[in-house]
Amino acid sequence: MGVVVEVAGEAGDELVAALRQLLPQLSPEGTVPDAEAIARVAAAAANTVLVARVEGVIVGTLTLVVVPGLTGTRARIEDVVVDGAARGHGVGAALTEEALRLAERAGARTVDLTSRPSREAANRLYRRLGFEPRDSHVLRYTVRPR
Repeated sequence: MGVVVEVAGEAGDELVAALRQLLPQLSPEGTVPDAEAIARVAAAAANTVLVARVEGVIVGTLTLVVVPGLTGTRARIEDVVVDGAARGHGVGAALTEEALRLAERAGARTVDLTSRPSREAANRLYRRLGFEPRDSHVLRYTVRPR
């Protein structure tokens, strides 16, 4: 299974259809973004949306967010998902390795990601690629609609 990773271009029909299929596998209870929301994410200057293809078909995605800060440029990996049928074939590793390469090229000092403990295979992959747990708490504030 040959995996090809590329930066997603515009949020065309193919990308929108693929993301609408993949994202529920990451967060079944989440809202699936529409084409306009996907286009906003793909066009944001801080974001690089990567897709992984096998035999020309998009089977995975990852968003790399690179932000300059007062203490240096930081990067964060978000929304990593690989189609269930393609898991275990190096797709997640290929996406993550390309994100790390792009983050380094952008001058990032660190690359962070979060992963639920229940995602055991993903957590093993991240550790194998050099990610280490931080002595930190992830705190979240949920903005309530007005």
